[in-house]
Amino acid sequence: MSKEMDVIVIGAGIAGSSCALQLAKQGHRTLLLDRQEFPRHKTCGEFMSPETREMLEYLGIHLLGHEVNPGTMEHARIIMPQGGEITAPLPGQAYGISRYVLDALLHEKALEAGTHIATKTTVMNIQKVEHQMYEVETRQGNERFRYQAKAVIGAYGTKKPRGVTASDDNRDDTVYVGVKSHYSGITLPPRVELYFCEGGYVGMSPIENGAVNVAALLTLDAVQGSGKSVPEILHAASLTNGRLAQRIAAGTPVPGTQVSIAPLHLSDTPEPWSEYPHIGDALLMLPPLCGDGMSVALRSSLLCSHWTDKYLKGELSYLDWQKEYTKEANDTFTQLLRRARRIQKLAFAKTNRFYPGITRMIPGLASYLVKATRLSESGMSTR
Repeated sequence: MSKEMDVIVIGAGIAGSSCALQLAKQGHRTLLLDRQEFPRHKTCGEFMSPETREMLEYLGIHLLGHEVNPGTMEHARIIMPQGGEITAPLPGQAYGISRYVLDALLHEKALEAGTHIATKTTVMNIQKVEHQMYEVETRQGNERFRYQAKAVIGAYGTKKPRGVTASDDNRDDTVYVGVKSHYSGITLPPRVELYFCEGGYVGMSPIENGAVNVAALLTLDAVQGSGKSVPEILHAASLTNGRLAQRIAAGTPVPGTQVSIAPLHLSDTPEPWSEYPHIGDALLMLPPLCGDGMSVALRSSLLCSHWTDKYLKGELSYLDWQKEYTKEANDTFTQLLRRARRIQKLAFAKTNRFYPGITRMIPGLASYLVKATRLSESGMSTR
C-alpha cells in the first residue's frame, strides 16, 4: 500500500528544506527525505552572502532574531603561497553560520509549515508510473515504505540515490576532495580569508560563538598521502602556504565538526532536469571559492517551488512544468557558472603569483572579481 503525497523532496539540506517549506506553505502535502540524521555537520564554506541573507529573511528566518550570534564579514582577502595578497570589500555585510545551526532552523520552519520530514531514510528507487505519477521506495531502519506523488524534486547534492542514473556530461573530469572542520583559538577580523595552496585552496570564515570554519577544496592527487583525518589533510595543505600554516597552528579543531566528501566534480553546465527537477548541488556544483553556494541553493529552491506549485495546482502541464523550470534555471545560473569556472581556472593557473601586483595596477579589479561571482539581488524572485 502506497502513501500518497503531493510532492516528495529528496535531500534535506538548504535547497531541499527551503523548497519543502515553500511548497508546504502553499498547502501541498509535502514529504522531505534525507539519508542522514539532522542536525549534522556538512562540508561547506558556511559563508552567507547578502543575497543569501535576503532570501532567508523572505523565508521567515531572521538570524539576528535567534540566539545564534553569527560571525560577520565585510571584506575578502586572498593570500597566495608566495605571501602576496588581494583584498576587496564584499558587496554588503556577509554572515558566517554553521550548517549544523542553519539546517536546524530551516527544518523547524518547514515543520511549522506542515512538512513531513523523514531523516535516516534511504531512497531505494524512484520511478514514474501511470498518470504521470512518481513512486518512491524508501528504507528506514528495517522498515520499507512506498510513496506516490505527483512531483519529485532532487535536492540530494552530488550523491544520487539508488536507481538514479548518473550523468557525467555536466561535470568536469578533475576529481576533488572537500574537507571541513571548525576551529577554536583562531582570531579573525570581520572577513573571509582564502588561501591558495598546492592542489587547491582553503577558506576561513568566522561563524557563530567565536568559532572559525576552515574548509578546503583540494584535488585528489594533492590529498593522497597527506593523512587520513581532516586536520591532517588541512595541515598538509598548509605546508605550501606559510600564512595558512600560521593560522591553523594557532587553533584547535573542535571535536565532532570534521567532515569530508569525495569524489567531487565541478559543473560545466547546470542540470535542471532528469526525470524530475534538480535544485542545489544536484543542479550545479559551483566552485567553492566563489562563495555563493548557499545563495544558489536558496535561489534554485525559490524558482523550483514556484513552477512546481503551478504544476500541482493544475495551472501547468507536466511538459510545461519541465520547460519553464529548465529555462529559468538555465537563464539564472548559466552565466554565473561560466564566470565562476573562469575564475576557478585563473586561481589554479601557475601565474597566480602575479595577481596581487595586477590588482594594484588596476584599481577596482579585485572588487569586480568578488562581484562577478554573486547572484544579482534584483534578479531574486520573491514570488
